[in-house]
Formats: sequence, structure tokens, C-alpha cells
Amino acid sequence: MRRKITVIGAGNVGATAAQRLVEKELGDVVLIDVLEGVPQGKALDMYQSGPVEGFDVTVVGANNYEATANSDMVVMTAGLARKPGMSRDDLLKKNEEIVASCIGSVMKHSKDPYIIVVTNPLDAMCEVARRVSKLPKNKVVGMAGILDTARMRAFISMETGYAMSNIHATVLGGHGDTMVPLPRYSTIAGVPITEMLPPEKLAAIVKRTAGGGGEIVGLLKTGSAYYAPSAGAVEMVDAILNDKKKILPCAAYLQGEYGINNLYVGVPVVLGHGGVEKIIELKLTAEEAAALKKSSDSVAELFGILTC
Repeated sequence: MRRKITVIGAGNVGATAAQRLVEKELGDVVLIDVLEGVPQGKALDMYQSGPVEGFDVTVVGANNYEATANSDMVVMTAGLARKPGMSRDDLLKKNEEIVASCIGSVMKHSKDPYIIVVTNPLDAMCEVARRVSKLPKNKVVGMAGILDTARMRAFISMETGYAMSNIHATVLGGHGDTMVPLPRYSTIAGVPITEMLPPEKLAAIVKRTAGGGGEIVGLLKTGSAYYAPSAGAVEMVDAILNDKKKILPCAAYLQGEYGINNLYVGVPVVLGHGGVEKIIELKLTAEEAAALKKSSDSVAELFGILTC
């Protein structure tokens, strides 16, 4: 029996994620949205690309959650998009309502799915999904670090000219302006970038990574990033459903790791059939640990505002 993946939200992130999922044949996809005709039309268009792209899974659109019954995986992308000048924190209250409603609806028809959250503010929305779904912490995880590290890797490649496939980066902390890029744990073909780039260049890359989402919002004017976020979410789906045991930076629920309790914070994790199977604790300098605490304190403030 083929796996079933529900993507909630047929906007740019959700639709692009659905397209990547079917092209990789990770499972049959249901695209859900409140706008009548939009998920149906986009899904039909995607499905008609199958003969050209060569995939044989199905993709359907729907406005009701009955269509999502018995989903193995849920990718939560629906929410208010960030606008120029708007911080991720500004999105909190509106998107809390949206995430709580959507997750509550999908859980009425699926018993034990994995949930990957993409909606911002990411760390707080993961907690909303965990509370509403009542799933164990290992089955609710957020797509943040993959996006942040992808941006950092891209910026390192832009600066050095080296292949992005040779570049690995590490980013910890909340998904937002307080994220903690770690140049010390970032490499080019195994060589730390601290040995390949001068401090001022590294500082500029770290700063641009932290503001990566805002940079795109400022350029688009009427939207936010979706190619890279959807790619990050699909990599997580692949790692979990295909039990790849990949070490990826994700927003995971911490209970003592890194000295952080009962918060979703971006850290390296092992993703496999058990969801978040292991949290990897890196040895941090005093400065890095302080930056991570500052980031987690920011996440804690958002958690304190949640009402669900």
C-alpha cells in the first residue's frame, strides 16, 4: 500500500511541496485548502504533469478533511504570510488559530501521523501542533534548520565559488532573527570555513543568514520564500518515511538537552521511521551557549503567549 501524505495549505509553499513530493514519488498526496477550487485545480495540474515527469503516484485537492483520512504524514504550511516590515512574532496569534484548527481537523481522520510544521513563527507553531494533536514529541517536528543551513550554504558558495554540495553548515536556535549560525561547525569538503574565510566575511555571511527570510520578503514585496522552504520540508518527509537516519537540523522538543526544557528549538537530530529518533548535542563555546540561550528565551516568550 502506498503512503499517504497530506499537505495543508495550497499556497506557494504547500503547492511547491506537493509537487516535489509527487515527483519524488514519496506517496499519494492530498492538498488541502479553504479556498474552493484552488487545491483541486493545482492538484489536477500537477497530476497532468505525471506523464512528462514520469511519476505514478496520485495528487488530489480538497476543501474537506475527510479526504485526508489515514494519512501517514502531514505537512503543515497554511498560515498568514509574512509581509514587509512584519516579524515572525507578529504572525503568532493569527497563525495559532489557523494551525490549531487545521491540526485538530486532520487528527479527526488520522490516528497517528507524523507532523512536519512549516508555518511561522515556526517554533511556537510546532508547540501548537503538539498540544492539539496530542502526539508524542518525536512525531511533531519543525522545518527550520534545514532552510537556515541551506541559506548559509548558499551564501558560502556565493562568497567562495565552491560547489554547494561540498559545503555543510550548522545553525541552532529559534527560527528567526535570534538563530545561531555556527561557523566553527561549518565546513567546505571537511575543512572548517573559519580556516577558509576571513572573520569579516564570516560575520557578513552569519548576518545575512539570520536575515535570509526578511531579505526575500523585501525583494518580493507581496510574499515570502517558498522554493527553499518546500525543499526542506520534503527532505524531512523523505528521511522519515524512508527511514534514512539522516542527521538534519530541525525544530525539536527539548527536555533538558542543551540545558533547555519544554521548548521547540532548532538542533541537529536524527530523522528516521521513529520521527525524531535522537537529539545530537554539540559542544558549544560560552559565547555560542549564550547565543543559544538568548534564542531559546525568545522562543519561551512566544510559548507564554499561546492560548491553545
